[in-house]
Amino acid sequence: MPTTTSRSHYDAFSRALHWLTAIAVLTAFVLGPEHFGRELRQGLDPATRWDIVAHESLGMMVAALTLLRLLWLAVRPTPPRFDMPRWMHITAKATQGLLWLLLLAVPASAMLALGSEGHPLTLLGGIRINEMPVIANSPLADLTDWGEVHGVLGDMILWLSGLHAVAAILHHVLLKDGVLRSMLRPRG
Repeated sequence: MPTTTSRSHYDAFSRALHWLTAIAVLTAFVLGPEHFGRELRQGLDPATRWDIVAHESLGMMVAALTLLRLLWLAVRPTPPRFDMPRWMHITAKATQGLLWLLLLAVPASAMLALGSEGHPLTLLGGIRINEMPVIANSPLADLTDWGEVHGVLGDMILWLSGLHAVAAILHHVLLKDGVLRSMLRPRG
């Protein structure tokens, strides 16, 4: 099916940000340390665990990439649009909106978990933020168990990303409408 605009692909920068974010989210999820909060409460120094340092670094990368992507949305070239039923457009927009929200909420909940429990943020390169008094002293700190919220949101983003990927594959295999190809490098 032809697109309703002359563009058949997202611009190269949008594609790069999309795939870098997807890789960072998936890798952070895989490296997400089990029982991290319990181990910290038992005195574990997170800087001694490469998986924790990588997980937290990737989480900050996701936050930075997401903010950059949101800024890029305001100025990027017009994205491709595809002829499809209205319900598909609505579902796609709702899914994208929820993914954007989760891409911001997951790192935010991690910062709230670390700050409210007094744990350091440890990043690659030996960067360490030991205290986050703004978070620790905020009314949000004691509102809930932010570590649990972070885990639930992390699971949600992976499930929703998986559905997003399945939908793109179905568009490619069944509808053959170019939706998946629009996020890949153009041929030729």
